[in-house]
Amino acid sequence: MGRFGLVSLGHGAFMGIGAYGTALLWNHAGLTPWVGIPVSMLLAGGFALLIGYPCFKYKIVGHYFALVTLALSVIVGQVIVATRKHTGGSLGYTPEPHGGEGFSIYALQFPEKTHFYLIALAAWVVGLVVWRMVDKSMSRYALEAISEDEDASAAVGVQVTREKLKITMLSAVMTAFAGAMYCQYQLFVSPDTVAGVGISLQIVFAVVAGGIYTQFGPTVGAIITIILAEVLRINIGELEGLLGFRPFGLDNTIYGIMLVLFIIFLQRGVLGSIQARMNGGAKA
Repeated sequence: MGRFGLVSLGHGAFMGIGAYGTALLWNHAGLTPWVGIPVSMLLAGGFALLIGYPCFKYKIVGHYFALVTLALSVIVGQVIVATRKHTGGSLGYTPEPHGGEGFSIYALQFPEKTHFYLIALAAWVVGLVVWRMVDKSMSRYALEAISEDEDASAAVGVQVTREKLKITMLSAVMTAFAGAMYCQYQLFVSPDTVAGVGISLQIVFAVVAGGIYTQFGPTVGAIITIILAEVLRINIGELEGLLGFRPFGLDNTIYGIMLVLFIIFLQRGVLGSIQARMNGGAKA
């Protein structure tokens, strides 16, 4: 979305819908994740439509659109906490186990993490294919024109609202799928890990850090984000002893500061900047 001028800070909401939707449908309705995941993805797409249509119809763009999506992320997180009777609130929520040995294709629950590695690898490949399909489609040119000048694009026949909604709903559906698979992998979800502002910030940071305009940029950004998260997790105890208190929210603060630095000094991201230098050297 950011590639086409749609800055979203609400993807934590879509991830939360995918994760909690799948878990709740399994625990309360007995629906297998094979059904619950598509339903949760459709629900996330519906939320994207509900938020996106009035924004795009009445030209709420730029920083204002980012604030709307940020509010969506906060609202979903608060709803999860408020409905603690069903979702477990801030304490988190666990899908009920299925099968004697913990292995169940029906419930998508596997004791060996190798299965989820293969699932994640397949999802990554599908994500790259979707990126490529969008990049080669006519929608790409329409969205690039819209990001430059909406009025001029509309004047030459581009359906501005429809094109924006298509990419927003596609992004929401893919993020909901990621949330659902995270839920199945961890067999535990909480608002902080799948539905808060923090996860939205991590998603944006990963994309910007790696390179928003390159196919493998988000992959590189995800690697950087995971390494940074693990370094912070390992060293948080030492920092707590040094300061005398636990620095809550330190990770999000660091993500925010680094995001600002990347936007100012490395707008193409790590991979994008490397490719630009290589292309420049090749042309020279």
